[in-house]
Amino acid sequence: MGDLGLPGNATLVSIILMNAPRESSEARLTGWPGLQRIPSGKLEIFQMRGFLDPDQCAALIDLVDAGRRPSTIADSNGDDYFRTSETCDLSEEEPVVQELERRLLALSGIDAQFGEPVQGQRYAVGQEFKPHTDYFAPGGQDYDTYCSIAGQRSWTFMVYLNEVASGGGTRFKALGKIFRPEAGKLLCWNNRQADGSVNPNSLHHGMKVRKGLKYVITKWYREKPWG
Repeated sequence: MGDLGLPGNATLVSIILMNAPRESSEARLTGWPGLQRIPSGKLEIFQMRGFLDPDQCAALIDLVDAGRRPSTIADSNGDDYFRTSETCDLSEEEPVVQELERRLLALSGIDAQFGEPVQGQRYAVGQEFKPHTDYFAPGGQDYDTYCSIAGQRSWTFMVYLNEVASGGGTRFKALGKIFRPEAGKLLCWNNRQADGSVNPNSLHHGMKVRKGLKYVITKWYREKPWG
């Protein structure tokens, strides 16, 4: 059989990756109905109320409760209480997770291959995630381990799944702003600056829950395909 002129597998993969959207943008996000850009020259950050409906939030909470385990962190800086929440890896086989992924793709425009698996987090009274960035510090002890294949984390998309009786806000110190948990509310930000370098202004604190429980889901995207 003669050569049909099709690229080889390696070339074909390169073409697919080159054409696959791996980035979101301020222009895309600000054009989405109901999505609000938080006024700041320090960080590209957005919020949107009602991204998920109450039934979807309840279904995701049930999944987090069923699969939760102690949260881990790449580098706790010797502080055993740096991150005290619980985490659940959400199966892509679950219909509610598939719908979440569909909505995130429609909003962000980032192809699913650049996304880490969705995680859920549960915070009980007194639990928190102390000030941290989602990116891996270049030159840090965890950078090569976590970025050698999929590259740096680019965008973070987080959705609160419930209201919290007291506490549990997400504080961005550089912005002087605390976002309060609200069922179905999306919060998303770009972990990098305009030149592609990491943005230290993305430092944020999952503040202690004072009363009640707090549930969130988190989706991180990478510069290269995940896995």
